[in-house]
Amino acid sequence: MSAEGPTLELVLKRNSVERLKREKSPLGILEELPTLIATGYADLPEEDIVRMKWWGLYHDKPKVGTFMLRIKLPAGRVTAPQLRTVGGISNRHGRGAGELTTRQSIQLHHLTLASLPDVFAELDRVGLTTAGGCGDAVRNVTGCPLAGVTRHELFDVTPVVREVTRFFYGNPDYSNLPRKHKISISACADRCNAPEINCVALVGCVRQGEQGFCVLVGGGLSSVPRLARELGAFVRVDEALPVLRALLDAWQEDLRYRVSRVKARLKFMVDDLGPEGMRAEVERRLGYALPDHTLPPHPGTHADHLGVAPQHEPRVSAVGIPVHIGLLSGDQMLVLGDIAEQVGGDLRVTRQQNIVLTGVRDDALDGALTAIERDATLPLDGNPIRGGSVACTGEPHCNFSVTETKTRLDALIQGLERRFGDDVAPLKLALDGCPHACAHHWVGDIGFQGSTVRDEAGKRQQAYEVYLRGGLGADAAIGRALFRRVPTDRLDGVVEGLVAGWLESREPGEGFRAFCDRSSDAELGALAGREPATARVAA
Repeated sequence: MSAEGPTLELVLKRNSVERLKREKSPLGILEELPTLIATGYADLPEEDIVRMKWWGLYHDKPKVGTFMLRIKLPAGRVTAPQLRTVGGISNRHGRGAGELTTRQSIQLHHLTLASLPDVFAELDRVGLTTAGGCGDAVRNVTGCPLAGVTRHELFDVTPVVREVTRFFYGNPDYSNLPRKHKISISACADRCNAPEINCVALVGCVRQGEQGFCVLVGGGLSSVPRLARELGAFVRVDEALPVLRALLDAWQEDLRYRVSRVKARLKFMVDDLGPEGMRAEVERRLGYALPDHTLPPHPGTHADHLGVAPQHEPRVSAVGIPVHIGLLSGDQMLVLGDIAEQVGGDLRVTRQQNIVLTGVRDDALDGALTAIERDATLPLDGNPIRGGSVACTGEPHCNFSVTETKTRLDALIQGLERRFGDDVAPLKLALDGCPHACAHHWVGDIGFQGSTVRDEAGKRQQAYEVYLRGGLGADAAIGRALFRRVPTDRLDGVVEGLVAGWLESREPGEGFRAFCDRSSDAELGALAGREPATARVAA
């Protein structure tokens, strides 16, 4: 590598995905669907299967010919006709399976190659897209699911989200990024959209009476977690898209972040330049300096948007519906679409894999609540731990996962409910089946990452790393794997021991994270019945 930086020749030599993109644009792969279908799944070139990721498609596990499809919903928003369309697709082509994601999207499974032309045509008919659902593109733009209707926002960012998504989704100029790119935009008073763990987050603020944004850059989890850092500048609403473009252009034009896939995320550029250097790069591209402004401290409040909450319109409410372990069937989508149409509202997917029905008038509220529980079979009065805990796709669908995820989280929650009842309501569990951290195990009250361990007979079995002291909000921090390779049959005992210790010795109003922060590794190990791992700093 030269002192001036890597050459394109070196990038193409080292990085097979960069070669693949240069040989044929992944965005054009949908035009080849008839040819791919005629070829047959077994004979598809692996390069074309990789290109299909740009349209939200991944192999289901095992790789026997079916796909997962990720449908993008800007800030989680979906209309009644759109959700019914997705539910219908799930029932006709995907065995009725569906799930909500931590990026406020919907995923379907079991789709065959032959079904894809019909699937994409149906989605296009109702204005839904999967462009950039996976691949080296701008992923689903997240935000507060109650943007535009909640009483607790500085201003409505919906027009900005709409402008940004219309520009980036499917845009060829931003579909050859070094890696995936995650944007979040919100003026939610609680910052419920987790701006700390996005590549770029526009956080609503007001400067001298003018609405705008502070900018956080360089967040992200996976195997090398980072909390985003502040640019220290104020961005007017009309500058939001130009600033986002400047950040992406600076990153995608620098070949240093294309040599290695491992070091290709924006967070590594922020590591190298610092927020000051990123700001200087943005201002150079804009052609002018941005005014200084610092984001006010986090309010320390939390919003999961569950339950009935008044909207800013008089006598109108939103209903936050917990979706246990994030699974939502095609039939449930159809029913929720019908309910939303009847009340004249829409639906919003949340970061916690739940769904919110908006626009419910007071005179329609009781009927909507009854229909949600009876017809959609989604209980509204369950233990809040169910609505606050998340698991990644994992087993049986994801080829990266080495352990059960949703079923294992369900078992953990049920065990805690049986032993502790409503006392565990505030807990937020986050369980991942691999290091990719789709369920954000680094920042859960208790995080889990799938692993394996050999038993006494030498047979490999499922195990989990257990993470503590992580969290978002006013005291955001990356957690630490305090207990490593806990066999799955011992995991419940470890978790219940920790929770029991918290409940028995917590100070008034003390949450689980604060309890862990003031407890030593040895004390937590005694509660868990396991030797704590030696501390090590994340790379």
